[in-house]
Amino acid sequence: MVEHLFNRLYVDYHQSLYQFLVYLLRDKDTAEELVQDVYIRVMHAYDKFKGDSSEKTWLFSIARNVAIDYIRKQKRQKKTLLSSINLDDHKNQWIHPDRLPDEILEQNEAVRQLYAALEQCKAEHRELILLRYIHGFSIRESASIMGWTEGKVKTVQHRTLKTLKGILDDTKKEEELSNGTI
Repeated sequence: MVEHLFNRLYVDYHQSLYQFLVYLLRDKDTAEELVQDVYIRVMHAYDKFKGDSSEKTWLFSIARNVAIDYIRKQKRQKKTLLSSINLDDHKNQWIHPDRLPDEILEQNEAVRQLYAALEQCKAEHRELILLRYIHGFSIRESASIMGWTEGKVKTVQHRTLKTLKGILDDTKKEEELSNGTI
């Protein structure tokens, strides 16, 4: 029974969870490892799943928490590492952290601009937009995953979309100015 359940959840949700984690973490290998961690947590906790939300909502909530735990752990490790290194001596050795997933680089210019604009938003706001518009979660499901009220989801979604529109409009104006079309 457990094997059948695991196989069904894996087939139904693996790709979506993987894509969600790749975007959050910007690292395919880490995302793949963390998807496995999600399923390990699921198998340990499935008997506690009450069905208050859909399985998909529950899985994305677990994936978000796994990603948050991973990021916190990385920040602690980075602080420890950075405190032991004189940064001025090693400036040229650091890799730029703002790399986007390969899939995004292959997409057309408009989509790249959208993702670039999204990067300028707060992390939680990016997560919300991903959940709502990329993965198609409802306001209720997004609220459950984020641990927010539905009102907060609506407010943050509205503000983030307004911010994104402003960023994209500014980008378009900058391009027009640099191309001499204005």
